[in-house]
This record gives sequence, C-alpha cells and structure tokens, in this order.
Amino acid sequence: MSAASVKGWCPGALRPMQSGDGLVVRVRPFGGRLEAQQIVGLAELAERFGNGLIDVTRRANLQIRGVSADGHRPLLDGLARLQLLDPDADIEARRNILVTPFWGSGDETQSLAAELEEALADSDLALPTKFGFAVDDGRSRVLAGDSADIRIERDRSGRLLVRADGARLGHSVARGQAVSTALALASWFIVSGGARGGRGRMAAHIASGAALPRSLRGETEPAPVVAASRPGHYPQGALVGVAFGQMLHETLHQLAGCGHALRMTPWRMVLSEGKREMPSAAGLITEPHDPALRVIACSGAPRCGEAHADTRALAAALAPRISADTRLHVSGCGKGCAHSGAAAITLIATNTGFDLVRDGSIRDAPALRGLDGADIVSDPSVLVGGN
Repeated sequence: MSAASVKGWCPGALRPMQSGDGLVVRVRPFGGRLEAQQIVGLAELAERFGNGLIDVTRRANLQIRGVSADGHRPLLDGLARLQLLDPDADIEARRNILVTPFWGSGDETQSLAAELEEALADSDLALPTKFGFAVDDGRSRVLAGDSADIRIERDRSGRLLVRADGARLGHSVARGQAVSTALALASWFIVSGGARGGRGRMAAHIASGAALPRSLRGETEPAPVVAASRPGHYPQGALVGVAFGQMLHETLHQLAGCGHALRMTPWRMVLSEGKREMPSAAGLITEPHDPALRVIACSGAPRCGEAHADTRALAAALAPRISADTRLHVSGCGKGCAHSGAAAITLIATNTGFDLVRDGSIRDAPALRGLDGADIVSDPSVLVGGN
C-alpha cells in the first residue's frame, strides 16, 4: 500500500484544504438543509471562484473544488451573504452534525439540530475535527451506519435518548435535556482521554474499555434500523443520487431551478424537498438499482494531489460489470477518504498499480498487488477470483 499523508482533519470553508485542483472549500449547511436561493448562490460561487465541480460528501456537506488562493476571500464573502458561514474556524469545526433527511414539519428534528448547533457554537469543547453528532430522531433510525460519535435518537416507543457511538443502549432524556446531555457526553469523552492526539473517536474509546459515568450510562434500546435508502419518491420529496459524489455546478443550478429546498444526506444523495417528480440533470442517479450506487470512488487524479490514478474512470467502467450484491471501493491512495469501512472489493491505487483487498478495507493486507487498471476492466473476474 502506498504511503499517503494523512491530514487528520477535515476541511471547512474558513480552513480549506489544498488538493491537486486547488483549494477544497467545504460548506456545512445549517440543519442539513439548503433553501432554494442558497442552492442558486452556491452554484454561482462554484462557477465563479472554483472549477465548477462540487462534491457531495459522506458527512452530508458540499465541497467547492478548484478554488484559488486569491478567490478564497471573495468566496467566503459570498457564503456569508448566503448565511452559510460560521463566525470562526473553531465553531465551524465543532458544527459537525448529521441530520436525518426524513423529518416532517411538525416534528422536533430541525429544532434539535438548531439547538445543538447553537450549543456547540457557545461551547469551548476541544473536540477532534472528525468528531461528530447525529440527529436521527425518527421512529426508525436511518443514520446508524454513518459516522457519528454522539447520537440523538428515539427508543421503540418514540421517547428521545442520547447514545454514545459504540454503546448498545442509549440514555433516556426529556426533550429539554437532549442537547445538554449530548454536550455532557462530549465533555466526558475529552476528560476521560478520548481526544488524545486530536483524532479520537467515541466507539474506539469505549471499545478500549472507557466506562461511561452512571449519569450518562444507557439503559434503553434505540429504535430499529431501516434498510439503506435508495433513489426514489418519499413522503418528504424526491431522493436522488449523485454519481461518485460529484456534480457540475450546472447540475446544482438545475436542482435549484426546481424551486425546492435540498436536504443533505451522508449517502451521496440529496433530497429535493416536496418534489413529486424525479429531478433530471447530468450526473444524477434516479433509478434505485443503478450500478453506480454500488461503487464508491474518491476524487482521484488529477483532482487530488495524493491520488495515483483516475479512480472515477475505473469505477465507472467497472460499475456495470460487478454483481448487484457487490460493493466496490476504488481509492486513489492509502487514505480511503471516500470510504473508511469494509467493502467486498477494495482497489487502492499505488505508484505500481492497484492493490486488491477482498472483504476488507484499505487497512487490510491486499490479496494481490500491482494490478493494471485496463487489465481489471478487460477481465473483472480477477476481483473475485481465488488468485
């Protein structure tokens, strides 16, 4: 596996990250939602100050790519006018919140998310930059498989609970206690040593033997988990996929033209709020069983300076050639930015070709090394063979 420089932090708008195509500026929508005018504004900013490419991330954010150093300041001014900018970089880094897209106008999801955002802004918690929260308070959980360290959920009877990631049970709370309990859990994580090195995660901390205090210990089983969502019509609107998590600014502009707000998801999909027809634009996935849905690929070369190959070209070529029940992950280097978990097939680009991991992740030992991308496309049986 190639050696890659692991940054250990996530980009933001105020603290962008340098990539092969310029600065990557991450925009974190408040409440996981963008109003129609904000969508229009973001598309225009991506065209004017970036290279026109927009990422949809697994943390339910948008990233404007290809921003120059000179263009960063006016881009920030534009984000401020759209009310999409935090007061400072520390607050921005703490505001790492996933919000279920399947909320209704009469429930508590948006008020919980707004209260949590405000509480995090007012706090001085020195949390690791990848540390995050999830507001997954529907009668079924849809974010259980997505990255978060503290989860606001419901139990089987609909009562709120706060659960540490990695713990089976959650702590039952009244509505007015949910956010304060979540912050108390975050504070315990820091005080108990979970944040050492600046890259700690709650599940790993608990797995290492850290014991929750009695006041935060869980006693309630959370609501059941629902199957992974697919593109289609839902009561809240139309859910569409974004091929390989990246769209052109024109595509975002077309979504804005629908006149509907967008709800972000960590599944590289967006929900067009209240829309009854499936949006149609370049790079959108509207069919629930589209082959591209079973393939994960990072930006790859030349967009990322760490990448050794054009991951998306290979992913697009392989998507229709793998079985419907197979998940493929193509990573441009050994960091696995697009997907840190296991997949049936993981291909890792190196300076000598692709390493192949079967039923594992980028951290596992490859079954084969130095594979040629063109050879894999011409004979994809090597991916599942017994070599």
